[in-house]
Amino acid sequence: MTDRNRNFPTEGLENAEFDPTNPTENPTMGELISRRFSRRGFLKGSLATTAIAATVSPLALLKADEALAQEGSAFSFEEAIAGVDADHHVAPGYYADILMRWGDPVTNDAPEFDPTAQTAAAQAGQFGYNNDYVGYVPLDGSSEHGLLLVNHEYTNAHLMFPGIVEIADEEVNQKPLTEEQVNIEIMAHGGSVIEIEKVDGKWQRVAGSPYNRRITGETEMDITGPVAGHDRLKTSQDDTGRRVLGTLNNCAGGTTPWGTYLMAEENFHGYFAGDLPEGHKEAANYERLGAPGGWYEWHNFHDRFDVSKEPNEMNRFGWVVEVDPMDASSTPKKRTALGRFKHEGAESIVAPDGRVVFYSGDDERFDYVYKFVTSGTYNADDRAANMDLLDDGTLYVARFDEDGSMEWLPVVFGEGPLTEENGFESQADVLIETRRAADLLGATPMDRPEDIQPNETNGRVYVMLTNNTNREEPNAANPRVDNAFGHIVEIHEADGDFAATSGTWEILLQCGDPSIAEVGATFSSATTENGWFGMPDNAAVDSDGRLWVSTDGNSPAGTGRTDGLWAVDTEGAARGTSKLFYRVPVGAEMCGPLPTPDLTTFFVAVQHPGDGGDDWEGHGRPSYYEDLSTRWPDFRDDMPVRPAVVAITKQGGGKIGSA
Repeated sequence: MTDRNRNFPTEGLENAEFDPTNPTENPTMGELISRRFSRRGFLKGSLATTAIAATVSPLALLKADEALAQEGSAFSFEEAIAGVDADHHVAPGYYADILMRWGDPVTNDAPEFDPTAQTAAAQAGQFGYNNDYVGYVPLDGSSEHGLLLVNHEYTNAHLMFPGIVEIADEEVNQKPLTEEQVNIEIMAHGGSVIEIEKVDGKWQRVAGSPYNRRITGETEMDITGPVAGHDRLKTSQDDTGRRVLGTLNNCAGGTTPWGTYLMAEENFHGYFAGDLPEGHKEAANYERLGAPGGWYEWHNFHDRFDVSKEPNEMNRFGWVVEVDPMDASSTPKKRTALGRFKHEGAESIVAPDGRVVFYSGDDERFDYVYKFVTSGTYNADDRAANMDLLDDGTLYVARFDEDGSMEWLPVVFGEGPLTEENGFESQADVLIETRRAADLLGATPMDRPEDIQPNETNGRVYVMLTNNTNREEPNAANPRVDNAFGHIVEIHEADGDFAATSGTWEILLQCGDPSIAEVGATFSSATTENGWFGMPDNAAVDSDGRLWVSTDGNSPAGTGRTDGLWAVDTEGAARGTSKLFYRVPVGAEMCGPLPTPDLTTFFVAVQHPGDGGDDWEGHGRPSYYEDLSTRWPDFRDDMPVRPAVVAITKQGGGKIGSA
């Protein structure tokens, strides 16, 4: 949890502990894990271990496990050292070069960054704040020339703007923002499309590229799919319900097989304030989303963010946005068929029959895991034929059972409880209120489902569950009470078919410090003191089928280390072995891990560096523009801390993570 300085109203909100809004009594993942392993774990685990230990010493067993894991690992590199300081660190033998920073020019007419003279007009063409998802679309099939796709999730005003923090009676507070500062924040959201190429072994932006583009909180977008034109999306500014300004809180995302860019809207509820009119029909809908959140001051200057003035505006957010990065003049589209919730990720894979499957988590404690399966099939020879695949398909939500089986339940109007008797008049209503529909279907409440990665190599799917410190009773798929460190669930889709409606599941890892027995971590014995982590968040599966996991929430006080990127073995004797590859500066979160197709570059996103430091002995007080815990990556007195995308390459060239 990273809500470090509560006097700063938007600090750490991407990972703050909000009260869960799920009102159901559906069996949670923790309860299911508990029941499952209490029934079979004794026979398959305890008795087997006791029988072996009767003839072989525990020390010998441990050494044998370590040797097997090291020999069978898919990764070969010298680990980075876990810890906390003001800089980033990568494994020995690698370069970690800054590629794009907040404020760097993206569009070809954007000015150079001047932190003391920021304007909304300048920010509209400059690299946005808090880069999260990172995607890459090769140009001409190249791993050395392509389009970089980056989400900008949210803003930290106290780190961005000089002179807005005041100290009174030893308390640090943020002053109200001006209209121009609010407009800068709006323009710092959204995403960036940037042409990049590797020159003499180093990546750089291609200036003058026709592809370079900023997408912001004011970019005009189409609303498509089953919800387009519905009365619940109509406002005083758009009586069609088909056009909306901007996209917000874009966390993890995805890239489609046909080369478009997916921006997943996560904590959109936080941008809205005010009170709905008494008895308004959207009251229950918004309550289920914890809305309005009132995190920002945008409603002071823009009526659309005040639900008392525009009660339908919030229904126009919470979707997955599709962008064509090959056409900078194209209009982004909010694809409503994928459902409306706090989307984390939109990773895809082509099923054996050619349909395309998209996985997404609803990032809140006790919410759900989803997938969407297109009705149409992917045409690898005709890009244009794929451009509207996301408007027609079936959305599913997961139910995990205690016997290790699982079902994907269709979120479809007219099926089961999704009927007029329960307040749904059409598929549009079901999708606008996806959470409530999933509640009624009996989906399994999870411990903050975040990024979900399908693995084409082994046919499995990896679900990152960051944490849930509100859990009081364990269950099969969420096994720990007060789950502060999170875990990873591995789904086996039936017959290896990602479009299947059933499958099985296992726990790949329970995270945390394995040296503390009470934590219950399950890293292999070959994992070193640098290799364990807590709070898995984003993930990547590389072209060799290897899993990489990034984290959000490690801290000096909590785990004695910053967030970072870990290589995690998923196969054979090495399964459950983890190694630290890269770590971020103090206060930062590790996001967007993305390897190029040839595995010679790893792009990573360092989000909100300097957002904290009061629990680190190197700073020991709140961090803000004039008194920062780090000035990464520039380390200049005249430059604030800046979120950035980093390009990691191997010294001398070669494949990342391999000998």
